[in-house]
Amino acid sequence: MISVSRLLCDAVGPGDHLRYDKAHTAHDKQRPIIVWNCTRKCNLRCVHCYSSAAKKDPVKVLTTDQAKAFIRDLAEFDVPVILFSGGEPLLREDVFELASYAKEHGIRTALSTNGTLISPEIAEKIKSASFAQVGISLDGTGSNNDRFRGSKGAYKAALKGIRNSISLGMRVSLRMTITQANYREIPAVFDLIEKEGIDRACFYHLAYAGRGRTLAREDLSHSQTREVVDLICDRTLDLYKRGLKKEVLTVDNHADGVYIYLKLKNHDPIRAEGVHALLRTNGGNNSGIRIGAVDEQGYVHADQFWRHYSFGNVRQRKFGDIWVDTSEAVMCGLKDRKALLKGRCSRCRYLDLCNGNLRVRAEAVYGDIWTEDPACYLTDSEIGLT
Repeated sequence: MISVSRLLCDAVGPGDHLRYDKAHTAHDKQRPIIVWNCTRKCNLRCVHCYSSAAKKDPVKVLTTDQAKAFIRDLAEFDVPVILFSGGEPLLREDVFELASYAKEHGIRTALSTNGTLISPEIAEKIKSASFAQVGISLDGTGSNNDRFRGSKGAYKAALKGIRNSISLGMRVSLRMTITQANYREIPAVFDLIEKEGIDRACFYHLAYAGRGRTLAREDLSHSQTREVVDLICDRTLDLYKRGLKKEVLTVDNHADGVYIYLKLKNHDPIRAEGVHALLRTNGGNNSGIRIGAVDEQGYVHADQFWRHYSFGNVRQRKFGDIWVDTSEAVMCGLKDRKALLKGRCSRCRYLDLCNGNLRVRAEAVYGDIWTEDPACYLTDSEIGLT
């Protein structure tokens, strides 16, 4: 994640200590945020779903007791955050019990949902379970969101979910995945954030995983991506100039951080130095390092987009034992990948700030997890190749 509001406006978000605190860069203190795809069931069928969610779960989903054992293992390993995701996590019957259990064991919890099921009653349960944040996905406004979500009326239902959550004082994060089909709606989404009093917005670059792999042809061109990041930066600055302190982030493309640094370097070199220091501390892409995922069956992955590759299962081994086992070649490679990277990534002067970006995209396009990320939109000149 790249915190645009932190880099441009010095606004410190609730999770920034995990991204920009030097204490968390020490090797022996690195513990991952866990995306737990606790169910594969979903009431929608989103065209870009990385988990290829469906109407039913697989047969061997973690039971309540197995999930609690898994949560205890995470607490023992000092995991700071569990993001309950899916599928649609609200379709898991014990989700509130498990969230409360994680909270009791000292783990911060967040919810990632499509929002369509958040009635006033469900909103009360979310609050009672002490979720620190409710992430609700919208991929545009009105019918365009419904097209992405594969369900007519999904936008109106999600908007009700947002309002029901905010009415109880919960922190809401709007999440939007950007493609050719919706990038022109980003201004409208910023307007919605302001109108509805939404605290946080995450703009996701497309990851070529799950159903999103077939959607890769709808990804933005490099020039369009630059325009979009410029727009997000401009709208963020405008919010802060007017005293509206929203947390704004971009996700799944660490070239964004370098791009912002280069923009600042030209007209605000002092701020640029600070941004460079923050990005270096963050370390770029952290898949397999400070971000990990576990699916509904207990399989451990480098991040939520790596469902096709597992390091082991929490039913057989504790999560922490799996995570630190560098005898596994891919896990070892991800933890110290710079020497393995190929193409433009291997020669980039900003590799320390980006760490090779999203390996899943490289694999999807080139069939090689170590080659360059095709979504890097920085020019050869910018990254020092000419």
